[in-house]
Amino acid sequence: MEIQKDKTQEIGSEEAKIFAGRLFDAAMPELREKKHKAHMLCQRYNALDEYSGERQEILRELLGSMGKRCHMQGPIQINYGCHTFIGENFAANFNLTVMDDGRITIGNHVMLGPNVSLLATAHPLIPEERFAMEYPDGHKSVSEYAEEIVIEDDVWIASNTVVCGGVRIGKGAVIGAGSVVVKDIPAGYIAYGNPCLPRRAITEADSMMHLL
Repeated sequence: MEIQKDKTQEIGSEEAKIFAGRLFDAAMPELREKKHKAHMLCQRYNALDEYSGERQEILRELLGSMGKRCHMQGPIQINYGCHTFIGENFAANFNLTVMDDGRITIGNHVMLGPNVSLLATAHPLIPEERFAMEYPDGHKSVSEYAEEIVIEDDVWIASNTVVCGGVRIGKGAVIGAGSVVVKDIPAGYIAYGNPCLPRRAITEADSMMHLL
């Protein structure tokens, strides 16, 4: 899987904190503007007919990078867009949610079922730390941190699955419906559950070619 060069070469201080693994303040103007742009593009995308050619143009403006074929059924809700990098032949069904505060890298030939959420963001567990961003004027803002998500080539993630930050899903893995993925999943395995666990390797015995 080739990771595309991103659009964040020149980053502001809060965005730099994200990629350095530090607490950051998502309410700062530099991040609010990026999110607002992404949210407006999502609104435009969702309002269009699913066969509209303009949808591909919006995705190219929204995402950090994407391959030649990228289908998102919609509606979609993507937080930054510029932090998400998608390979060739990507397909996502209804209600895709992408909280790409941290980077999300998706390989080639990846399929996502309905209601999948990719959540590369989190808040501290200790309540006081969630309001640790305090400014001279007395304003307090909610603090966040973000770990990246990597989804390798040929992965299928079934419906109603949540993928949390800091996770890598290996090449050719299948994630069963309703799973919550909080740890890495090895390549070539079927995994499911809450928490999602690898259950067994996918083998030739799983072939469905006799139905062709």
